[in-house]
Amino acid sequence: MVLFRSVLYGLGRWMHRWQNWLSGLLLVAAALVGCRLWPHATLQSWKPSSVAVFDDRGRLLRLALSKDDRYRLWVPLDQMSPRLVDAVLLHEDRWYRWHPGFNPYGLARGAWVTYVRGGNPQGGSTITMQLARSLWRINTRTPLGKMKQIARAIELELFYSKRQILEAYLNDAPYGRNVEGAGTASLVYFDKPVSSLSLPEVLALAVIPQDPVRRLRNAAQAELINPQLTTSRNRLYARWLKSHPQDAALGPLFALPLTLRQPAQLPFDAPHAVDQALAAQRALGERSDGPAVSDSSRLVTTIDLDLQRSLERQINLYVARNNTHGVRNASAILVDTRDMGIKALVGSAGFFDRSIQGQVNGTLARRSPGSTLKPFIYALGFDQGVLHPQTVLRDVPSWFGPYAPENFDGHFLGPITATDALNRSRNVPAVWVASQLHQPDLYQFLQQAGVARMASSQHYGLALVLGGGEVSMQELAAMYAMLANRGVLRPLRLNAADPVVEGKRLLSAEASFMVMDMLRQHLRPDETTGAQPSHLPVYWKTGTSWAFRDAWTAGSFGPYVLIVWVGNFDSTSNPAFVGVDAAAPLFFQIVDSVEAEHPDLVEPVRRGKLNVKRVQICLASGDLPNQWCPQKGWTWFIPGTSPIRVSTVHRPMVIDDATGLPACPPYAGKRTHEEVYEFWSSDLQQVFAEAGIPRRKPPQNPACTGAGAPDDDPPQITSPLRGSEYTMRLTRTGDTRIALKATADASVHTLYWFVNNGYVGRAALGDALYWQPATAGNYRVRVVDDHGRNDERPLTVGLVE
Repeated sequence: MVLFRSVLYGLGRWMHRWQNWLSGLLLVAAALVGCRLWPHATLQSWKPSSVAVFDDRGRLLRLALSKDDRYRLWVPLDQMSPRLVDAVLLHEDRWYRWHPGFNPYGLARGAWVTYVRGGNPQGGSTITMQLARSLWRINTRTPLGKMKQIARAIELELFYSKRQILEAYLNDAPYGRNVEGAGTASLVYFDKPVSSLSLPEVLALAVIPQDPVRRLRNAAQAELINPQLTTSRNRLYARWLKSHPQDAALGPLFALPLTLRQPAQLPFDAPHAVDQALAAQRALGERSDGPAVSDSSRLVTTIDLDLQRSLERQINLYVARNNTHGVRNASAILVDTRDMGIKALVGSAGFFDRSIQGQVNGTLARRSPGSTLKPFIYALGFDQGVLHPQTVLRDVPSWFGPYAPENFDGHFLGPITATDALNRSRNVPAVWVASQLHQPDLYQFLQQAGVARMASSQHYGLALVLGGGEVSMQELAAMYAMLANRGVLRPLRLNAADPVVEGKRLLSAEASFMVMDMLRQHLRPDETTGAQPSHLPVYWKTGTSWAFRDAWTAGSFGPYVLIVWVGNFDSTSNPAFVGVDAAAPLFFQIVDSVEAEHPDLVEPVRRGKLNVKRVQICLASGDLPNQWCPQKGWTWFIPGTSPIRVSTVHRPMVIDDATGLPACPPYAGKRTHEEVYEFWSSDLQQVFAEAGIPRRKPPQNPACTGAGAPDDDPPQITSPLRGSEYTMRLTRTGDTRIALKATADASVHTLYWFVNNGYVGRAALGDALYWQPATAGNYRVRVVDDHGRNDERPLTVGLVE
């Protein structure tokens, strides 16, 4: 019985101890889990990161320093070369995956060698301990410092996983000078991502952190790795082969010279674009919680380094050739209209040239655009039915309220087509078109297009047409890209991560197309035959600001929009700063250079059907030709929008054979003949005379009224019938066709038909023209003969089921 009680007592004590041990283990496990789950900062956030900026093909443009002046990029462990991870563990800490943050054997061995044997100091530090020393900046040369390092290493092991600690170490290890982290070192020394390293490069990086100063010594004088680094690398390779015998075949690679690029040789390309991209990234982080740290260390831009260097080369050559004319500075921006990516951005002719304030980004500076806004005035005019490309405008002295614009050359050309007025940059016609605009006018349009910091509309008045406001090159590039993209405005993109948005429509596709067609007819300044050297059409416009402060050329070719500016950042004027003389040559040198380097360049296919038609016009008036028009041409027009009427410039007069004056009606029994005269207004007649191009004035006969007027009858509409209502079925609205027909005098050759003032078409005398109404409603049908006489009547179209 006593024995039984003893057994039970012993078993009870054993179970009690077991419960205590289990409770202790559970408590320790709970503490460990609690450490891991307790909110704490990521190891990535302990130190500030650099930013590596790349072009659109992954080529490094700049490696920007971190806030503490280090080259330090965070690369996730899964983006590291597995060989590098294995090599670092082999060289630094073979027991890393099993120790609790410190290795007692390594510490004892280091203490023995350092303090007992008096050899080279050895710390015996694990990877975790090395990371702790770096993060907490611990002085480990003393026993107390070493104890602090061990304690911090244990803390790291408690709060972070082995994978997280290894990842942090690889991104924090010293690689000489101010280069930290394997990913940074790979980019700096080998110009490639760490995932793409060869085995000799991997092993070289693995041995550097143990003694970066000695193993990179004299590297600034020689690009090849020094003998000490070579010896250390090859020694590690010998150890590597024991666990990776399959890599013995790579031995010959270790006999080849290995080149290390030095930090001083890091690229500094597209400086203005990179500065702008970095500033935008910082601003994004300040406006919100900021992007993830892993994302902020890598910035891919839309810049194409080849195109960037091409623009820089052409600007440098141009400035050097024209320095004697006072040309010392220029800026240019090239935008891909397909995705609105900025492919090249040159903010000045020399980033490090203080004499021209070279670090100023000229593409962001707000300057007077001169005449580069005129294409948008004409586009708005097309959309609002003010004119079409061959409308004849009046380039004559004109007053618009208190404003009397003059042309750049101080002369007036009289009647001029809208196309010629735009390409010859005539001011008076442009101001007249702008004065006819409404909802939106040019000021409202610029606001919609995102032009910033504009004064009030009253501040500019009509002077805004001629460059009275200020825009930046980037704003202008977005607007010219809108023309190329058929009237849809989309924001420029410099960060490749920015989405390509659909944009908003500010102009119709038809108006944009017609303006581009007008700009295409603009002859190059170095070409007068009309046959452009470029294999692609170039759409371009020049501009000169007031007092010759800014010379501009803006336009597009192939998929690109190019804006070029020549001037001084301090707004110093120079008579040489004329758009066509100073900016256009540089513009076309860049165009020719890009085309020569990219011979496969093509213009993008713009999808979508355009609602435009070609009509024949009288060249003298820009209107539909009457039978006396001597010269005819063609123009684009938007059905239902563009103003089209029959020309009245050329008209016949009945002349009395005896007197040579207009005959007095009636003409029966008199000897008369008809002569055709040009009827121009008095102001245009005066401009012709001043230009040395006199026109024969139609004669007058004060003896009677209506002298010389032909007495032919006007046309009479026979279909549609007066007072009739036409019907169209609800289910077949597109099948209803109404015949338009009229009788006219035998002298008439052509009849022109209009519905609600919109031009429908033309028909020969005796032929019918068939019109298809879009919807039911009330219309007004008008016919005009080629003498300018007309007839009209109402038309009602009903709807039945």
